[in-house]
Amino acid sequence: MKLSTFKLLYVCPLLVLFYSNPFVVIAISQTEIVKCSFSAIIAFGDSILDTGNNNYIETFLKANFKPYGKDFIGAKSTGRFCNGKIPSDLFAEKLGVKEALPPYLDSNLKIEDLLTGVSFASAGSGYDPVTVKLTRALSVEDQLNMFKEYIGKLKAAVGEEKTTLTLTKSLFLVSMGSNDISVTYFLTSFRKNDYDIQEYTSMLVNMSSKFLQELYQLGARRIGIIGLSPIGCVPMQRTVRGGSERKCVESVNQASMIYNSKFSSSIMDLNTRFPDARLVYLENYSKLSGLIQQYNQSGFEVADDACCGIGNLEFGFICNFLSLKVCNDASKYVFWDGYHPTERTYNILVSEAITKHIDKFVSNTFLSN
Repeated sequence: MKLSTFKLLYVCPLLVLFYSNPFVVIAISQTEIVKCSFSAIIAFGDSILDTGNNNYIETFLKANFKPYGKDFIGAKSTGRFCNGKIPSDLFAEKLGVKEALPPYLDSNLKIEDLLTGVSFASAGSGYDPVTVKLTRALSVEDQLNMFKEYIGKLKAAVGEEKTTLTLTKSLFLVSMGSNDISVTYFLTSFRKNDYDIQEYTSMLVNMSSKFLQELYQLGARRIGIIGLSPIGCVPMQRTVRGGSERKCVESVNQASMIYNSKFSSSIMDLNTRFPDARLVYLENYSKLSGLIQQYNQSGFEVADDACCGIGNLEFGFICNFLSLKVCNDASKYVFWDGYHPTERTYNILVSEAITKHIDKFVSNTFLSN
């Protein structure tokens, strides 16, 4: 299991890091087995973590058609907005939980699938209710209600005690907010007329804090919250607002950074309020920005255009079977479509997150960071 320059091997009650060159072994002793293993991965949010829930609802935001999924298991178009796996899958795979994370709305799921985790995320979702009305995605409330239903199913199948233990040992992932800023605020006037960006990001942070508190009340204890990326640099933003040279849209990137700063402070406050919880801010803005700006150093060939679809509005911002251009090798591209990274990009970002932050889920060290 390759994670940047070193490999991780989980052996309870030891967390062992094997460095490849030079060979070094570091063992971090853990007193509780529960702190060095994850029983399940449970995801909430938007398209970054949606593994196919939008297939089952009435929304125009779907990815259950080719060429989506061309590099996924069996080359299936599952509803993931990517050529292959997305972060929810990659966290599950790299942490040894399972090969891919299923969507909760898949009616074929068995109790064994539920016990090791599902995704409640919905492409196009956001904290802002206006965003959900625009995209017809599953709202924060919808996702929480599905989670409550999920808990009920676990209790009916394995009992309350095992359900509580499963939730305690699970890693919860949250990724939301990019649609609120990039679409609702900057591409429409619904919020911009009433809020400046400082006010709007503060409102989003308050909504996100409330959501995390509700997750805590429902039993979540280890929560990784993915920060916003440089969304002003995605191909669609470059095309729509980047001018003739298709530059990154700095106003959008600045908004992401403002939100991230406030959001990370909010998470620190929640950790103080809930000392038995492990809420970890997973910063990814700088890493993805680096991949975009120095893409050649990471083996990419294209960072300002998408593998699927050209950087214009030819057939919309999402690639589809009408797209005139689908690259042969998605691993050479930072972005798969107008908004979403390729599996290779996601793999780098998830590996970085695990490398930098896994210890924060198994200790109190992050509270002082």
